[in-house]
Amino acid sequence: MKRLPFCVRFCGVLLSSCLAVSAYAEPAQGDADKQASQKKSSTKANKPSTVRLDPKAKTKLDHSGEPRKGKASFYADYFAGRKMADGTPMDPNSNVAASRTLPLGTKAEVTNLDNGKKEVVEIRDRGPYIDGRIVDLSPKVAKKLDMDEKGIAPVVVTPIEVPQPDGSVMSSAATSGAATSGE
Repeated sequence: MKRLPFCVRFCGVLLSSCLAVSAYAEPAQGDADKQASQKKSSTKANKPSTVRLDPKAKTKLDHSGEPRKGKASFYADYFAGRKMADGTPMDPNSNVAASRTLPLGTKAEVTNLDNGKKEVVEIRDRGPYIDGRIVDLSPKVAKKLDMDEKGIAPVVVTPIEVPQPDGSVMSSAATSGAATSGE
């Protein structure tokens, strides 16, 4: 095999290093504007926007026992066995749920507004952290409410027993009236 002369090899190395540097160089102002507009135009127009909420943000707990109307989603299988806010492992075959505003330990009836099916859950976790959703359900509850196919359903969450800050528990006998929107 013939060896290339030193100057040819040196020029090849020099040329390749110039190309590598230009690949990482900042684009000119006109190029940056063009790239930004290309990125905007390449997003899917029909993709629904999802607003994620900050899980570390402080949310005031609702001890009122008032029903809430909104959307429910359910835990992915990924969360099975992971620690929930109350310290227990998430069991996909239990009647547990997550709420940002209901106190941990609250027992609530969740009604699927699409079909009228109801199920009682215990709030043992915090979430969901997606705007418009008021409760995350275990896969078992989602299946019982026939929302496991769609993944999301309009629901009313009616507290049955709500732990109070003083240690007492307010029962649903104190709750009456129509559901309010949001959480």
